[in-house]
Amino acid sequence: MSTATATKDDAPSFGEKVEGIDIPVFNERAVRASAGLLFLVGFAAWMAAFYTGDFQPMRTFGALFLIEMMVRLTLSHRFAPAMAIGALMVRWQRPEWVGAPQKRFAWWLGFGLASVGCLGFGWLGFPAIWMLALCGLCLVLLFLEAAMGICVGCELQRLFAKEPPQLCPGDRCSYTPPARGESHSVEGPTFIDSPR
Repeated sequence: MSTATATKDDAPSFGEKVEGIDIPVFNERAVRASAGLLFLVGFAAWMAAFYTGDFQPMRTFGALFLIEMMVRLTLSHRFAPAMAIGALMVRWQRPEWVGAPQKRFAWWLGFGLASVGCLGFGWLGFPAIWMLALCGLCLVLLFLEAAMGICVGCELQRLFAKEPPQLCPGDRCSYTPPARGESHSVEGPTFIDSPR
């Protein structure tokens, strides 16, 4: 094997390099598993705050969520605890590769929401109802990702990006669902017979 000088393509990038795919990617199954784990912990903290008025578990979760997003964005997703556990949990499943650029946008969105939440809980002293609403929004986004594979940050990135995204979750970038009454088919839409 010949050695070549390092090029821009050889430089470490955000995401993973997978043979046969031209862009950096992430395993969507691991991302969804990590979102599910974060949702479970966050929902427990949110419920504790809502029913008992003790916001300490929610503050702790907010700080951990902020650190998780920071590690994913600055170091590597491999070092982020929820991503590492999520990847371990789905290691026996075939990876579903999705583009890293849209995940970067989504994780920056999560980082921004967590930053506002942590500042609001701490120095800014926002009212408790605002904090519950902000954390509730984060939990909704996590639930949509984990349960349905809907990445709201990815959808926003798709709207605002200069170039169209590639390898979207569920093939959202290039798939057009059939109209009502048509079947899902590789060859093209076919009509389902209605009962007589």
